[in-house]
Amino acid sequence: MPTFKSKSTEILDKAKSLFGKQAEIIAQQPKKLNALLGKVGRKIGKLTQDPRVQQLLGPIAVFVRMIRAHFKGLYKISTGTLGFIVLGLIYFVSPIDIIPDFLGALGFADDVSVILAIYAKIKDEVEDFLDWERTSK
Repeated sequence: MPTFKSKSTEILDKAKSLFGKQAEIIAQQPKKLNALLGKVGRKIGKLTQDPRVQQLLGPIAVFVRMIRAHFKGLYKISTGTLGFIVLGLIYFVSPIDIIPDFLGALGFADDVSVILAIYAKIKDEVEDFLDWERTSK
């Protein structure tokens, strides 16, 4: 029986094979990254009433805040973490992924899986960021 960790690794590997190169490019270009954040905001705006999306809102909101703080020079995140976050956000906004979003609840299952797998993988950096955020206000 596969473990959560092995399943998460498998999910991330599939996401990387689909969008890894694109994520690397976008992570290095603030204009493209800002455009991606706009797409994330629009998709969330359309889906906020959908209970399937509620699981994604917390981690995605943290990811967006981390990226914004990083590019404003307020908080430094590692290149690897930035790449994972961008990968997750691209996966979330893309209509073409492992399970297409037009399939309803099933179509969001892979989005949730990818976002939560990335969140788990970078959990230490997320916690450090949240601590920084609490103390810097």
